[in-house]
Amino acid sequence: MSEYAHPEVLVSTAWVSEHQNDPAVRLLEVDYDPSGAYELGHLAGAALVDWKRDINDQVRRDVLSRADMEQLMGRLGVSADTTLVLYGDMRNWFAAFALWTFQIYGHGDVRLMNGGRRKWAEEGRPMTEDVPAFTPTTYRARGADLGIRATHQMVRGLVGSADVSLVDVRSPAEYRGEISTPAEYPNEGAQRAGHIPGAVSIPWAEAIRDDDTFKPADELRALYAGKGVTPDRTVVTYCRIGERSSHTWFVLKWLLGYPVVANYDGSWSEWGNSVGAPIEK
Repeated sequence: MSEYAHPEVLVSTAWVSEHQNDPAVRLLEVDYDPSGAYELGHLAGAALVDWKRDINDQVRRDVLSRADMEQLMGRLGVSADTTLVLYGDMRNWFAAFALWTFQIYGHGDVRLMNGGRRKWAEEGRPMTEDVPAFTPTTYRARGADLGIRATHQMVRGLVGSADVSLVDVRSPAEYRGEISTPAEYPNEGAQRAGHIPGAVSIPWAEAIRDDDTFKPADELRALYAGKGVTPDRTVVTYCRIGERSSHTWFVLKWLLGYPVVANYDGSWSEWGNSVGAPIEK
Protein backbone atom coordinates (compact mmCIF):
# COMPACT_ATOMS: atom_id res chain seq x y z
CA MET A 1 0.00 0.00 0.00
CA SER A 2 3.08 2.26 -0.08
CA GLU A 3 2.11 3.67 -3.48
CA TYR A 4 -0.73 5.64 -1.87
CA ALA A 5 -0.15 9.25 -0.87
CA HIS A 6 -0.88 8.44 2.81
CA PRO A 7 -0.49 4.65 3.20
CA GLU A 8 -0.62 4.94 6.99
CA VAL A 9 -4.39 5.56 6.98
CA LEU A 10 -5.13 2.15 5.45
CA VAL A 11 -4.30 -1.08 7.26
CA SER A 12 -4.58 -4.68 6.14
CA THR A 13 -6.50 -7.44 7.87
CA ALA A 14 -3.12 -9.00 8.71
CA TRP A 15 -1.99 -5.78 10.43
CA VAL A 16 -5.20 -5.69 12.45
CA SER A 17 -4.76 -9.33 13.47
CA GLU A 18 -1.28 -8.50 14.77
CA HIS A 19 -2.51 -5.45 16.75
CA GLN A 20 -5.76 -6.74 18.25
CA ASN A 21 -4.26 -6.79 21.74
CA ASP A 22 -2.34 -3.53 21.44
CA PRO A 23 -3.62 -1.19 24.20
CA ALA A 24 -2.78 1.83 22.02
CA VAL A 25 -5.16 0.61 19.29
CA ARG A 26 -8.95 0.65 19.49
CA LEU A 27 -10.87 -1.42 16.95
CA LEU A 28 -14.29 -0.02 16.07
CA GLU A 29 -16.91 -1.80 13.99
CA VAL A 30 -19.18 0.81 12.44
CA ASP A 31 -22.48 -0.71 11.30
CA TYR A 32 -25.65 0.55 9.70
CA ASP A 33 -27.42 -2.56 11.03
CA PRO A 34 -25.68 -3.96 14.12
CA SER A 35 -28.25 -6.77 14.47
CA GLY A 36 -27.18 -8.17 11.11
CA ALA A 37 -23.47 -7.73 11.67
CA TYR A 38 -21.83 -6.95 15.02
CA GLU A 39 -24.27 -8.95 17.13
CA LEU A 40 -23.65 -12.04 14.99
CA GLY A 41 -19.90 -11.88 15.51
CA HIS A 42 -17.10 -9.32 15.30
CA LEU A 43 -13.35 -8.97 15.68
CA ALA A 44 -12.15 -9.71 19.20
CA GLY A 45 -11.69 -6.45 21.08
CA ALA A 46 -13.78 -4.42 18.63
CA ALA A 47 -16.37 -2.06 20.05
CA LEU A 48 -19.63 -1.34 18.27
CA VAL A 49 -20.30 2.09 16.80
CA ASP A 50 -23.92 2.25 15.68
CA TRP A 51 -23.92 4.67 12.74
CA LYS A 52 -27.51 5.84 13.19
CA ARG A 53 -27.23 6.27 16.96
CA ASP A 54 -23.61 7.25 17.54
CA ILE A 55 -22.48 9.18 14.46
CA ASN A 56 -25.65 11.18 13.80
CA ASP A 57 -27.42 13.82 15.86
CA GLN A 58 -30.63 12.28 17.19
CA VAL A 59 -32.72 15.43 16.66
CA ARG A 60 -31.23 17.45 13.79
CA ARG A 61 -30.28 16.10 10.39
CA ASP A 62 -26.61 16.45 11.19
CA VAL A 63 -23.48 14.64 12.28
CA LEU A 64 -22.89 14.25 16.00
CA SER A 65 -22.01 17.38 17.94
CA ARG A 66 -18.62 18.05 19.51
CA ALA A 67 -20.06 17.19 22.92
CA ASP A 68 -21.46 13.92 21.57
CA MET A 69 -18.09 13.13 20.00
CA GLU A 70 -16.43 13.61 23.38
CA GLN A 71 -19.03 11.43 25.08
CA LEU A 72 -18.67 8.66 22.48
CA MET A 73 -14.87 8.61 22.65
CA GLY A 74 -14.98 8.68 26.46
CA ARG A 75 -17.39 5.73 26.54
CA LEU A 76 -15.08 3.79 24.22
CA GLY A 77 -12.08 4.45 26.44
CA VAL A 78 -10.31 6.50 23.77
CA SER A 79 -7.67 9.16 24.44
CA ALA A 80 -6.28 11.75 22.04
CA ASP A 81 -3.32 9.52 21.14
CA THR A 82 -5.31 6.29 20.63
CA THR A 83 -5.06 4.78 17.15
CA LEU A 84 -8.59 4.16 15.90
CA VAL A 85 -9.02 1.39 13.33
CA LEU A 86 -12.43 1.36 11.70
CA TYR A 87 -14.18 -1.31 9.66
CA GLY A 88 -17.80 -2.24 9.15
CA ASP A 89 -20.70 -3.64 7.22
CA MET A 90 -22.03 -2.37 3.88
CA ARG A 91 -18.56 -2.54 2.29
CA ASN A 92 -17.04 0.02 4.68
CA TRP A 93 -19.41 2.85 3.68
CA PHE A 94 -20.31 3.75 7.23
CA ALA A 95 -16.83 3.15 8.58
CA ALA A 96 -15.57 5.71 6.05
CA PHE A 97 -18.31 8.12 7.16
CA ALA A 98 -17.25 7.69 10.79
CA LEU A 99 -13.60 8.23 9.86
CA TRP A 100 -14.56 11.47 8.08
CA THR A 101 -16.60 12.57 11.11
CA PHE A 102 -13.81 11.80 13.58
CA GLN A 103 -11.43 13.84 11.44
CA ILE A 104 -13.87 16.75 11.47
CA TYR A 105 -13.31 16.81 15.23
CA GLY A 106 -9.57 16.42 14.92
CA HIS A 107 -8.77 12.92 16.13
CA GLY A 108 -5.17 12.49 15.02
CA ASP A 109 -4.81 8.83 14.09
CA VAL A 110 -7.82 7.24 12.40
CA ARG A 111 -7.39 4.36 9.96
CA LEU A 112 -9.57 2.14 7.79
CA MET A 113 -9.22 -1.64 7.57
CA ASN A 114 -8.88 -2.44 3.88
CA GLY A 115 -11.71 -4.67 2.71
CA GLY A 116 -13.77 -4.24 5.87
CA ARG A 117 -15.78 -6.86 7.67
CA ARG A 118 -16.41 -8.87 4.51
CA LYS A 119 -12.72 -9.45 3.73
CA TRP A 120 -11.96 -10.46 7.32
CA ALA A 121 -14.78 -13.02 7.21
CA GLU A 122 -13.88 -14.38 3.79
CA GLU A 123 -10.31 -14.95 4.93
CA GLY A 124 -11.69 -17.17 7.68
CA ARG A 125 -10.29 -15.03 10.47
CA PRO A 126 -11.81 -15.55 13.93
CA MET A 127 -14.80 -13.63 15.25
CA THR A 128 -16.48 -13.50 18.64
CA GLU A 129 -19.78 -12.45 20.16
CA ASP A 130 -18.08 -11.19 23.33
CA VAL A 131 -18.55 -7.47 23.91
CA PRO A 132 -15.42 -5.74 25.26
CA ALA A 133 -15.50 -3.37 28.21
CA PHE A 134 -13.32 -0.28 28.50
CA THR A 135 -12.38 2.10 31.28
CA PRO A 136 -14.06 5.43 30.43
CA THR A 137 -11.85 8.39 29.64
CA THR A 138 -12.26 12.15 29.59
CA TYR A 139 -11.89 13.04 25.94
CA ARG A 140 -11.52 16.55 24.53
CA ALA A 141 -12.31 17.02 20.85
CA ARG A 142 -10.97 19.85 18.76
CA GLY A 143 -13.16 22.45 17.13
CA ALA A 144 -14.83 21.25 13.94
CA ASP A 145 -12.72 21.33 10.76
CA LEU A 146 -15.34 22.46 8.25
CA GLY A 147 -12.85 22.38 5.39
CA ILE A 148 -13.62 18.72 4.73
CA ARG A 149 -17.40 19.14 4.90
CA ALA A 150 -19.50 20.76 2.18
CA THR A 151 -22.87 22.35 2.94
CA HIS A 152 -25.83 22.92 0.63
CA GLN A 153 -25.08 26.64 0.51
CA MET A 154 -21.45 25.98 -0.36
CA VAL A 155 -22.34 23.60 -3.18
CA ARG A 156 -24.91 26.05 -4.58
CA GLY A 157 -22.12 28.58 -4.80
CA LEU A 158 -19.80 26.15 -6.57
CA VAL A 159 -22.19 25.03 -9.33
CA GLY A 160 -20.81 26.21 -12.64
CA SER A 161 -17.32 27.01 -11.33
CA ALA A 162 -14.63 26.13 -13.84
CA ASP A 163 -12.11 24.97 -11.23
CA VAL A 164 -14.47 22.72 -9.24
CA SER A 165 -15.27 19.02 -9.68
CA LEU A 166 -18.56 17.73 -8.28
CA VAL A 167 -18.38 13.95 -8.08
CA ASP A 168 -21.64 11.99 -7.95
CA VAL A 169 -20.74 8.55 -6.59
CA ARG A 170 -24.24 7.03 -6.76
CA SER A 171 -25.35 4.41 -9.26
CA PRO A 172 -25.72 5.44 -12.91
CA ALA A 173 -29.51 5.06 -12.63
CA GLU A 174 -29.60 7.54 -9.74
CA TYR A 175 -27.34 9.94 -11.61
CA ARG A 176 -29.50 9.81 -14.75
CA GLY A 177 -32.62 10.49 -12.72
CA GLU A 178 -34.27 7.15 -13.45
CA ILE A 179 -34.61 6.49 -9.71
CA SER A 180 -34.25 8.79 -6.70
CA THR A 181 -33.01 6.12 -4.30
CA PRO A 182 -31.70 2.53 -4.44
CA ALA A 183 -34.43 -0.11 -4.38
CA GLU A 184 -33.46 -1.24 -0.87
CA TYR A 185 -34.35 2.21 0.53
CA PRO A 186 -37.82 2.83 -0.95
CA ASN A 187 -38.95 5.23 1.79
CA GLU A 188 -35.86 7.41 1.84
CA GLY A 189 -35.95 9.05 -1.57
CA ALA A 190 -36.01 12.70 -2.57
CA GLN A 191 -38.96 14.33 -4.32
CA ARG A 192 -36.93 14.83 -7.46
CA ALA A 193 -34.37 12.66 -9.23
CA GLY A 194 -31.29 13.61 -11.21
CA HIS A 195 -27.92 15.10 -10.33
CA ILE A 196 -26.33 18.41 -9.41
CA PRO A 197 -25.59 20.42 -12.57
CA GLY A 198 -22.08 19.81 -13.83
CA ALA A 199 -21.45 16.78 -11.64
CA VAL A 200 -19.60 13.83 -13.15
CA SER A 201 -20.67 10.26 -12.49
CA ILE A 202 -17.99 8.06 -10.92
CA PRO A 203 -19.75 5.34 -8.88
CA TRP A 204 -17.99 4.67 -5.58
CA ALA A 205 -17.53 0.95 -6.33
CA GLU A 206 -15.23 1.69 -9.26
CA ALA A 207 -12.52 2.39 -6.67
CA ILE A 208 -12.47 -1.13 -5.21
CA ARG A 209 -11.66 -4.67 -6.26
CA ASP A 210 -13.99 -7.66 -6.02
CA ASP A 211 -12.82 -8.35 -2.44
CA ASP A 212 -13.71 -4.77 -1.38
CA THR A 213 -10.07 -3.68 -1.07
CA PHE A 214 -9.02 -0.48 -2.80
CA LYS A 215 -7.50 -0.57 -6.27
CA PRO A 216 -3.84 0.42 -6.72
CA ALA A 217 -3.02 4.12 -6.78
CA ASP A 218 -2.22 4.25 -10.49
CA GLU A 219 -5.61 2.77 -11.37
CA LEU A 220 -7.35 5.21 -9.04
CA ARG A 221 -5.52 8.20 -10.51
CA ALA A 222 -6.50 7.13 -14.01
CA LEU A 223 -10.11 6.59 -12.95
CA TYR A 224 -10.63 10.12 -11.62
CA ALA A 225 -8.33 11.99 -13.99
CA GLY A 226 -10.16 10.35 -16.88
CA LYS A 227 -13.27 12.24 -15.79
CA GLY A 228 -11.45 15.52 -15.25
CA VAL A 229 -11.19 15.14 -11.47
CA THR A 230 -7.60 16.22 -10.88
CA PRO A 231 -5.63 17.42 -7.84
CA ASP A 232 -5.52 21.04 -9.01
CA ARG A 233 -9.29 21.37 -8.59
CA THR A 234 -11.57 21.78 -5.59
CA VAL A 235 -13.44 18.48 -5.30
CA VAL A 236 -16.81 17.83 -3.66
CA THR A 237 -18.18 14.29 -3.38
CA TYR A 238 -21.83 13.44 -2.80
CA CYS A 239 -24.26 10.53 -2.93
CA ARG A 240 -27.66 10.18 -1.23
CA ILE A 241 -26.94 10.56 2.50
CA GLY A 242 -23.16 10.99 2.52
CA GLU A 243 -21.94 7.49 3.29
CA ARG A 244 -20.93 6.32 -0.19
CA SER A 245 -19.43 9.73 -0.89
CA SER A 246 -17.31 9.57 2.28
CA HIS A 247 -15.81 6.36 0.83
CA THR A 248 -14.81 8.26 -2.33
CA TRP A 249 -13.70 11.24 -0.21
CA PHE A 250 -11.31 8.87 1.59
CA VAL A 251 -9.89 7.68 -1.73
CA LEU A 252 -9.30 11.18 -3.08
CA LYS A 253 -8.15 12.83 0.16
CA TRP A 254 -5.98 10.12 1.69
CA LEU A 255 -5.12 7.51 -0.91
CA LEU A 256 -4.45 9.97 -3.75
CA GLY A 257 -3.57 13.01 -1.67
CA TYR A 258 -5.82 15.57 -3.37
CA PRO A 259 -5.35 18.79 -1.39
CA VAL A 260 -8.93 20.13 -1.33
CA VAL A 261 -11.69 17.52 -1.02
CA ALA A 262 -14.97 17.99 0.84
CA ASN A 263 -17.79 15.53 1.46
CA TYR A 264 -21.32 16.88 0.97
CA ASP A 265 -23.13 14.73 3.50
CA GLY A 266 -26.50 16.38 2.87
CA SER A 267 -26.16 14.89 -0.60
CA TRP A 268 -29.16 14.07 -2.76
CA SER A 269 -31.55 13.61 0.18
CA GLU A 270 -31.09 17.35 0.81
CA TRP A 271 -30.50 18.65 -2.71
CA GLY A 272 -33.39 16.76 -4.31
CA ASN A 273 -35.81 18.08 -1.67
CA SER A 274 -34.58 21.70 -1.65
CA VAL A 275 -36.86 24.32 -3.16
CA GLY A 276 -35.20 25.98 -6.11
CA ALA A 277 -32.11 23.79 -6.23
CA PRO A 278 -31.18 23.19 -9.90
CA ILE A 279 -30.93 19.65 -11.22
CA GLU A 280 -29.92 17.89 -14.40
CA LYS A 281 -30.97 14.54 -15.77
